[in-house]
Amino acid sequence: MKEYREIQQVAKDTMEYAKKVIREGMQLIEIRDLCEKKMLELGADSFWYWDIGAFVFAGDETTISVSGPEYETSNRVISKNDIITIDLSPQKENIWGDYARTLIVENGVVVDERNCSNEEWKNGIAMEKELHMVMKQYVTPQTTFEELYYYMNQFIEERGYINLDFLGNLGHSIVKYKGERIYIEKGNTTRLGDVAYFTFEPHISTQGSKYGYKRENIYFFDDGQCCSL
Repeated sequence: MKEYREIQQVAKDTMEYAKKVIREGMQLIEIRDLCEKKMLELGADSFWYWDIGAFVFAGDETTISVSGPEYETSNRVISKNDIITIDLSPQKENIWGDYARTLIVENGVVVDERNCSNEEWKNGIAMEKELHMVMKQYVTPQTTFEELYYYMNQFIEERGYINLDFLGNLGHSIVKYKGERIYIEKGNTTRLGDVAYFTFEPHISTQGSKYGYKRENIYFFDDGQCCSL
């Protein structure tokens, strides 16, 4: 537990750092480089997801869902008012962190989304927070990955959003090797309580919108209660 909390804290601290340094005019490749260097500085020794420490998208790229081997950081430049998603994958001695957030830039700097003047973006991030809250209330150690998949995808649809994930899943188990992951997807009857940790990372949008939203935490059960690292 301690090792997982520590590496997840590396991701959280790096996201806070990104919020402070991101400015209008920065390229996404520059943001990726800053995040990866910060994670290594804070104690990560590598990046578990295809050696990519930070997946960074902005503007209408935020709806893109792509696997690691296909990802290329674009040369896009952050505009005065922009939306950014950052997904971090630090690792230390095969212990994984996994953490993603959507950030809002207004007047050239990152702002608290609650004070964002773009209602569409504000509502998208609020929906992400609600999804995590609903998930935590719904699951028990006996809930299967498949049951969570169906329940949350139905909730997403009922609220007028769509799941953007290229495989349609909503998260995965935290393991030591990429190939051993199992997913929050249909057909997976493994119980959530049978894995030590799992991620919940809905990637959503509204039909026809150019913008997507993502929020990812690692979860586990403590005395039957769903808790985040």
